Amino acid sequence: MADRTVAPKVHALVEGSRRVVDSDWFGMAVFGVIMANAAVLGVETYSGAVDRWHTELKMLEHAFLAVFTAEILLRAAAHADRPRDFLRDPWNLFDIAVVALAFLPIARENATVLRLLRLARVLRAARFLPQVRIVISAIGKSLPGMLSFVLVGTLLLYVYAMVGWVFFADDDPEHYGSIGRAVLTLFLLITLDGLGDAVRAGLEISRWTIVYFGSFVLFGSFVLVNLLIGVVINSLEEARQMEAAMDHRPSSPEPTGPREEILRDRIETARRALQELETALDAQTVHRSARRRYAPAHEVDRDHAGLP
Repeated sequence: MADRTVAPKVHALVEGSRRVVDSDWFGMAVFGVIMANAAVLGVETYSGAVDRWHTELKMLEHAFLAVFTAEILLRAAAHADRPRDFLRDPWNLFDIAVVALAFLPIARENATVLRLLRLARVLRAARFLPQVRIVISAIGKSLPGMLSFVLVGTLLLYVYAMVGWVFFADDDPEHYGSIGRAVLTLFLLITLDGLGDAVRAGLEISRWTIVYFGSFVLFGSFVLVNLLIGVVINSLEEARQMEAAMDHRPSSPEPTGPREEILRDRIETARRALQELETALDAQTVHRSARRRYAPAHEVDRDHAGLP
């Protein structure tokens, strides 16, 4: 009996919270609060403003935290019937972590940690901007491919840095005097920054250095960077497809009541339908029996024959 009273209350809570969370004004309001939080955080970088409006800024910080806490509770209430779906969403986990950590004593007592947490709230604006959300998802999906890119790039830099140290360490110790300096020089050359000066300095040593720099630019700047762009674009397409699939997913689940109660209702409906059918059959049987008793013989024969 207690379950039957609790279930409608949970259902009403879920439906009411879901209507609020899925509404356009709710998303716009939360986005506005996040932007206001970012603006206040920027104002606090000016010492004069902090000294003048210290109390007001503190009250605004508490108000922002209260609004963000209420938002998380509303989102959780909208998933009260399916909490696993709520916890599967990485954006919800991020929001919970950012808001919950602000209540810890270490965050309240450490101004630097508190500022970093307040800065992390600005990143929450990405969940209300679909294009930014797609880019962030694409970056996360491209991390395995980027790991391969980093390994190949490190190997390429190391090999060319060793070759540069062997041939240019005596003539150009400032750039190739050690493996570390050679790696730093070549890393900057990947961006084509200072390539002209490096080629001119190399030509003063030997004309064959053009092969060294030309091959490095070909593999490092063109092949490797284009490989990275390909990985990012592929991940961006996957993230866009995933976002489109989430947008087309039905927002409301099927039944929200307990399973037993739904089955009982279905059984009761079927039982009533069977009783009505049985009553109708009994009435038809009584009607035919009465016709046979009082009807002439030729009509009885027609009833036996199944004729109307």
